[in-house]
Amino acid sequence: MKRRIASWENGHSAPDDFYGPLLCDAYDLSAAELGLNHEGERDTGLLDAGYPESPEGVIEAVGQLWRADLNRYEPLLQAEPSEPAWNEASLRWLVAPEPGVPRQRQNGMRVGLGDVGAIKTTADMFAELDDRFGGDHARHAAIQYLSTEVTPLLRGQYTEQVGRALFSTVAEATLLAGWMSYDACRHGLAQRYFLQALRLAQDANDRRLAGSILSAMSHQATFLGRYTQAATLARAALMGVSPVATPTLRAQFHAMEARALARTGDIRACEAALSAATKALESRNNDDEPEWISYFDEAELAAEAAHCFRDGNSARQAVAHAENAMSGSHVRSDFFATMVLADAHLRAGDAAEACRVALDALDLGEQLKSARCVSYLAEFRQNLAAAGSSADVQTFTEQVREHRLWIASGDHVVV
Repeated sequence: MKRRIASWENGHSAPDDFYGPLLCDAYDLSAAELGLNHEGERDTGLLDAGYPESPEGVIEAVGQLWRADLNRYEPLLQAEPSEPAWNEASLRWLVAPEPGVPRQRQNGMRVGLGDVGAIKTTADMFAELDDRFGGDHARHAAIQYLSTEVTPLLRGQYTEQVGRALFSTVAEATLLAGWMSYDACRHGLAQRYFLQALRLAQDANDRRLAGSILSAMSHQATFLGRYTQAATLARAALMGVSPVATPTLRAQFHAMEARALARTGDIRACEAALSAATKALESRNNDDEPEWISYFDEAELAAEAAHCFRDGNSARQAVAHAENAMSGSHVRSDFFATMVLADAHLRAGDAAEACRVALDALDLGEQLKSARCVSYLAEFRQNLAAAGSSADVQTFTEQVREHRLWIASGDHVVV
């Protein structure tokens, strides 16, 4: 170890993906402050939010992303999303020729379906942690796993069959990295993960997963206020997956379009999209659905509808849907649904009930490390202040003043 440190100090080498983050933690400094970003600074493509040209290109690009994220490359962590990147990626995926075949490599480690299964199992574990504790809880650990364990597999030797399965599984894991980064409000980084996941899914010829990735992009675009773009992404997902779309996927895509349309004020089109989503979900057969879309059920659709009616200023309908949105099994989703219910009560003029529900949400979200959750609270807090002070509001404020998420929401700027 002494030799390794001496080599770093003399400039003959740099800390790798394992030691770099450990040094950042030990010294409580960023990678830039420790001078570890010299490689990342040359990787200007990280900040371009480009769509890779080939299977080899996405292997290189996603590996650079994981490494730079792991070493806390600040320009990447603070990057803004690029609207042209959404347009380019969705169009290029829609008009793509036959999917690229991951070439059979002649060097590197041998990769089999057992390795692919290990990635899937590990990613599922991180997905469960994300759901229970928020994107900021295990995000760094997930990226370290991808960078350290998955990168060598992508650069290894595998047949076309294994390559397809590998790319699909890594696309799903990279989609999760995007969701976790989005939940942490690292929006430029999240967008870049979504873009790489889309290209991986394209090369895996997994159009269903690719459509779900576009749906995730639409979700993020709505959150960021790019409503027209969000609706376009949802429609692109529906169009591109149409020949192989399952009922649940169609329901999800229609719901994402409805979320965006509600924000534009096009209530009639929003309600039509919600109706299409409901009809699609009613016809599903769970045995025919991909495992990764199983979370999108009646409760999830009710939550999306509650968002739509809240944003469309239909408070009573928002309350009705939000009350049906509690799954009891997805902590963060239940937190969001509960906060939408609280906000809907507030908009309906019932501040007392709004405060009671918001208190339930805070208790539910006590363990969540999620910047998105904080943003929901900040918006509610702003609306509560505008509603005026009352005995109920004062009591609520006193009850929640020590809640971690409530304290964080006081410093959050509502966009």
